[in-house]
Amino acid sequence: MSMTDVSGLSQLGKHVEAPTSPETAVLEKVPNSNAGTDYVVRFTAPEFTSLCPMTGQPDFAHIVIDYIPGESLVESKSLKLFLAAFRNHGAFHEDCSVYIAKRLVDLLSPKWLRIGAYWYPRGGIPIDVFWQTGAVPEGVWLPDQGVPTYRGRG
Repeated sequence: MSMTDVSGLSQLGKHVEAPTSPETAVLEKVPNSNAGTDYVVRFTAPEFTSLCPMTGQPDFAHIVIDYIPGESLVESKSLKLFLAAFRNHGAFHEDCSVYIAKRLVDLLSPKWLRIGAYWYPRGGIPIDVFWQTGAVPEGVWLPDQGVPTYRGRG
């Protein structure tokens, strides 16, 4: 096992102010010491928050991000700060969800990535957003995201 080169990181191990917007949040990556081996990395953000762009009221989601890394892995502190940057950001559910996925794809150039964003209802209707870069590569174990469809009292 080799040591991961963290010399180019600007946030890990340092006090960092929360970014003021998702656009200004710095996403960082580290080398994948297992490049060439297909495996799934999962991040779960069970308390994701953004703001409705029309009312300014908070919207909440349970977000699951799965990806098969190529040469790089996302550095988790930068991902946490990036996701936290949505707390005071107004955008519709669909925009938040797809934007997160596309930023990660742009940063990492993963072999494959999907996002499942399970938004809690506000006004009576849950909006779930799903996006992926393509078909799941053959031979990769990909567990179900494990988030049931919202049922309320039904």
